[in-house]
Amino acid sequence: MEQRTVGRSGLRVSRIGLATHTWGSQTDSDDAAVQLVAFAEAGGTLVETSPAYAGGVAQRILADLLGDLIGRDELVLSGCAGVVPADRPRVESGVPPPEPAHPAVDASRRTLLRQLDRTLLELGTDYLDIWNVAAWDPRTPLDEVADTLEYAVRSGRVRYAGVRGFGAWQLASLATVAPIAAAQTPYSLLARGAEDDFVPAAQHHGVGVIASAPLAGGILTGKYRDGVPADSRGADEATAAEIRHRLDDRATRVVDALVTAADGLGTSPLAVALAWIRDRPGIASMFVGARDIGQLTGVMAAETLELPRAIAAALDDVSARAE
Repeated sequence: MEQRTVGRSGLRVSRIGLATHTWGSQTDSDDAAVQLVAFAEAGGTLVETSPAYAGGVAQRILADLLGDLIGRDELVLSGCAGVVPADRPRVESGVPPPEPAHPAVDASRRTLLRQLDRTLLELGTDYLDIWNVAAWDPRTPLDEVADTLEYAVRSGRVRYAGVRGFGAWQLASLATVAPIAAAQTPYSLLARGAEDDFVPAAQHHGVGVIASAPLAGGILTGKYRDGVPADSRGADEATAAEIRHRLDDRATRVVDALVTAADGLGTSPLAVALAWIRDRPGIASMFVGARDIGQLTGVMAAETLELPRAIAAALDDVSARAE
């Protein structure tokens, strides 16, 4: 798998990254081990983890695999901090449960460093390669966030600082006062808003962009063309509304174009969609999750796919947003 430099830093990562958000929920520990081995053997290095995935189970699965199955130094681990899970509300007998509380953003020095130390302890490692502030916190002074990131790097617990869940002006503001190497943002054929200002801001400040949700929740695989599969996110009560909201006429046109391109190239719509993102300006890598090794094999097929310019241009046109 080809390696790319992240922005103007010295960090190099595989241009496809492995997301672990399905581990512990849709993917058990044995399947996760198979995925990680296959990913590493293919030359993949960038792996994303978060204490929020499956209530911390995903991170514990990864911890069990590090060292015994895959050497720590073979991977580029990306983690995050700055979001505090909401307390579970108490439910009285016979009373309907209240609406679930949303996690709170807290990028204070105290919370960021506490969560970092907890993640390192959980993973059994001395450092994270990329440590991201998970969300913009309007209550914490920008200088405090910057100083915390710099301290984490100086102390050796973090190699490179990054952000996720930031807007363009927020990224630019922090990158002006802190050494930000990477920025994670949603980006796909159905979510091209990052091209307006986020990617240009990142390029101006020498920050490498890592695309998240490059398959738009699975829509760009073509799985929803003939309805909603029972085992898909569109059938899950927790994510169904988000998926179904995006299944509009534009999505239909984009997916039809992907299927046509895939048929002509002898590959899958998934591989075409990922190859398109991979080749966009400013993109260092992308995070893609998979429930099983079959899905991961399909994802990694995008690594060797070279999109003809005519097909890339056609996808640009059909996915363009209405002004």
